[in-house]
Amino acid sequence: MDELADKHIVLGLSGGIACYKAAELCRCLIKHGASVQVVMTEAAEQFITPVTMQALSGQPVFRSQWDARSAGGLANNMAHINLSRKADAILVAPASADLMAKLAQGHACDLLTLLCLARPLQRVPLLLAPAMNHEMWAHPATQRNAAQLRADGVRVLDVGVGEQACGESGDGRMLEPPDLLYELLRALSPQTLAGQAVLVSAGPTYEAIDPVRGLTNLSSGKMGFAIARAAHEAGAEVTLVAGPVALATPRGVQRIDVRSALHMQAALQTHSQRARIFISAAAVADWRPAQTQDEKIKKGGSRQAPTLSLVENPDILAGIAASERARSGALFCVGFAAESHNLLAHAQAKRVRKGVALLVGNIGPDTFGRDDNALLLVDAQGATELPRAPKLQLARQLVAEIARRLPG
Repeated sequence: MDELADKHIVLGLSGGIACYKAAELCRCLIKHGASVQVVMTEAAEQFITPVTMQALSGQPVFRSQWDARSAGGLANNMAHINLSRKADAILVAPASADLMAKLAQGHACDLLTLLCLARPLQRVPLLLAPAMNHEMWAHPATQRNAAQLRADGVRVLDVGVGEQACGESGDGRMLEPPDLLYELLRALSPQTLAGQAVLVSAGPTYEAIDPVRGLTNLSSGKMGFAIARAAHEAGAEVTLVAGPVALATPRGVQRIDVRSALHMQAALQTHSQRARIFISAAAVADWRPAQTQDEKIKKGGSRQAPTLSLVENPDILAGIAASERARSGALFCVGFAAESHNLLAHAQAKRVRKGVALLVGNIGPDTFGRDDNALLLVDAQGATELPRAPKLQLARQLVAEIARRLPG
C-alpha cells in the first residue's frame, strides 16, 4: 500500500554512524509513496555524503540556512520557513545528543534546528530517532532533554539495544527503518482512540487430544494482528491475546500468547477488567476433547480409530459481553463471525445471541491465511459492507467505525 501517498516528509540527519541507516530509511519512505526532502547537518556529512542522499531521494539536499536555492517552491533565502511549511512531518534520524540538547533549549544554529523550531506545531509533527553511545543516552542531561522535548510535544522515539559502533553494547541504537516508518505512519494517523485501552483476541485455539495431536482451525491471526496494529496507530494502548500463530507482534502492542480456549478465556477475562474496547477476532474452537491423553495414541493392531468424546468450550465473547462492565457501558464489545454461507443472516443472529453492539462478519474460507479480506459490519441499524482490501486497510476502517460508535 502507498501508505504515505501525497505526504511530504523532511528527513533530517544529524551527526552519527547511524546515518548509514538513513539511506535505507529514505528508500523505504519513497517506496511507501512519500516525497522526501533531506536536510543534513555539517556533522552528518562526515558519515554519509549529500550525493548519496540526493540520489536516493531524487531531490537536492539542503545543508545550510544560507542556501539561496528555491525551497518549497520559493526562492526567498528562507529555507527553514519554506521547508517546514511544505512538510507533513519532520523525522530526524539519527538525532544526536547534541541536536536533542539544542532543540530542548530552543537553539537554532543551523538549518535543521531552524526548521524544527519554525515548524507549525499543530500541523507538522516532529519525530526524533535518538542514536548515540549507551552512556550518552543514559546520561541525566540527555534524559532531561528528552523529557523536555516530549513535554514540548516532540515525539522522542525509543532506542534499540545491542552492539554499538564503538565496540560497547547497550541502549542507544537508532531504531531500524521499518520501525521508523511505523512511527511516522502513527504520527500521521488520526488519533481516534487516543488514551483508550483496547483488548484484541486473534488467531485460532488449539485443543490437545494427546501430546502430538489436537483440534484447531485454519485461522492465521492476520486480521486480529492487523486490528491490534491499527488500534495502536490510532493512539490506543493495545493488549493482544493471541492463539498459536507465527506472526510478528505489532510494534507498541503488548502480546500475550495462549493455546487453548480455556487459556484464552482466562487471559481475556483478566485484561477486560481495564479495557474500554474488546475486539474478539479470534477463531475459538467450539469443542475440546473431554480428556487429553498423556501419551500419543497409537494405532494398535486392530487399526480401529479411537472414539473422541467432546465437550463444549465456553462462549468467551458472550460471557464478557454479559459482564457488569459491558452492561454498564464501560466496555464496548465487538464480535467476529467467520461463516461459510448466508453471512448476513448468520451475522445478524450471532450479534443478538452474543449481546454485542457490533458484529463483524466474513466468509472464513475466503479469508483464512490470506492477506486480504471483505467485511460485513452488522449493528442494530443494519449492515455495512467493507469491500475486499488488504487486511491492514480494513483494520484501519474498522477501527474508525468503532471509534465513531464508541459511547461518549
